[in-house]
Amino acid sequence: MSFKVAFIGAGSIGFTRGLLRDLLAVSELHDIQVTFTDINQHNLDMVTELCQRDIRENGLKIEIQATTDRREALKDAKYVLCTIRVGGLEAFATDVDIPLKYGVDQCVGDTLCAGGIMYGQRGISEMLRICQDIREVAAPDVLLLNYANPMAMLTWACNKYGGVRTIGLCHGVQHGHKQIAEVFGLEKKEVDIICAGINHQTWYVQIRHNGQDLTGGLLEAFENHPEFTRTEKVRIDMLRRFGFYSTESNGHLSEYVPWYRKRASEIQDWIDMGSWINGETGGYLRVCTEGRNWFETEFPNWMKDKPFVYAAEKRSEEHGSYIIEGLETGRVYRGHFNLVNNGVISNLPDDAIIEAPGYVDRNGISMPHVGDLPLGPAAVCNVSISVQRLAVEAAVHGDDKLLRQAFMMDPLVGAVCNPKEIWQMVDEMLVSQEAWLPQYGAAIAEAKQRLAAGNLVPTRSYEGAARLKVKTVEEMQQDREAANKNAGEADKGKDRAAVNS
Repeated sequence: MSFKVAFIGAGSIGFTRGLLRDLLAVSELHDIQVTFTDINQHNLDMVTELCQRDIRENGLKIEIQATTDRREALKDAKYVLCTIRVGGLEAFATDVDIPLKYGVDQCVGDTLCAGGIMYGQRGISEMLRICQDIREVAAPDVLLLNYANPMAMLTWACNKYGGVRTIGLCHGVQHGHKQIAEVFGLEKKEVDIICAGINHQTWYVQIRHNGQDLTGGLLEAFENHPEFTRTEKVRIDMLRRFGFYSTESNGHLSEYVPWYRKRASEIQDWIDMGSWINGETGGYLRVCTEGRNWFETEFPNWMKDKPFVYAAEKRSEEHGSYIIEGLETGRVYRGHFNLVNNGVISNLPDDAIIEAPGYVDRNGISMPHVGDLPLGPAAVCNVSISVQRLAVEAAVHGDDKLLRQAFMMDPLVGAVCNPKEIWQMVDEMLVSQEAWLPQYGAAIAEAKQRLAAGNLVPTRSYEGAARLKVKTVEEMQQDREAANKNAGEADKGKDRAAVNS
């Protein structure tokens, strides 16, 4: 079978290369057409060269069509995989550093909180332009598979305003599933789960093994695990207080709720510095910066390494290739997908983007009815959904009043800042990100006037409660294996696909 798959933001070397490997591990997909597009010609060339080498070494005849012309890449595409980071590391740095001046200490800043809200403003603006291109030049039955964060906000905007059928994809459910199996001393394949909620706040509401319900024993199992009691303190505490385990990592989860990062003196009580994702201040920004620098230095060595093997046992757990395989071959795939709720989770709003179990085959994507989430987890999700809805509408309409209200309603921002501080923080972030926020022209001009007028709320020079310095390439070369692993983690942040047009 032959059809076209387009990768937007293809300059993300590890992620693009891995997704392509997953696709081409399916024998029926060996005749697909592949196009890569990115605004960075240099990165695009490197990724194309590396992936084309993999294709050639696996004996396939696919020729990647790489172009910086997005519409050309999207022409007649049946599937579009999107991995963009709008604004790149320059904008990402302001997502982390400006809120720190106001005491808002983030580990990641790409889903909620101040950084995630602003990341959404940049991303939605560009995603709607991408959707316009898709509507105009892609295949009529095109499916957009969105890997870009903030997942829920971007997927919400594409479905409601972009006019393109869009599914958001993430791997958080799979990772938490593996942890749950580990604390019970089982293999992941032995444990069946039902996980539902919203992206990065999805809850394992049922855990079964050989017909036995293990859900009630999960807290004790985690509390007895020697590693997770150190690295997952926030998640275990949420499990203790809300009764269910959440999908997202310790560092991520700590910035989505108001309780664990609001006082600088207490942050260290809840995090672990063994890995950035356990709660390090600005940890994701650091690894993305190191990953970008390492990518530039190490590319010649990557070309000398062994090529990827396109085989079933080498596929990752990323959902994208399995969705395409199911739709095209009819093989049934069960995964967790981000789609418009429409009653799947009955006590979350219908218009929200929920993450829940789904099935794929030749007939399409089916989402079984989950019913009500437990009241506590539903309450946590509903707070976040309110922030997401405000942020989406703000981004689409360039409405800075809604944007400020999103900041006000954000759990961590609201726990740390008063209204005057929030208003000024938003002014600073709008002005610093002007290049990527065309919809906010008038609001940015007014923000500049207010900031220039003086009489500002005092801020502070604050590096955060747990910040590490960015390693130099020379320091990373002392442990190449660790640096490559770090680059792979950073690459999932899609920082090679900065969009500013």
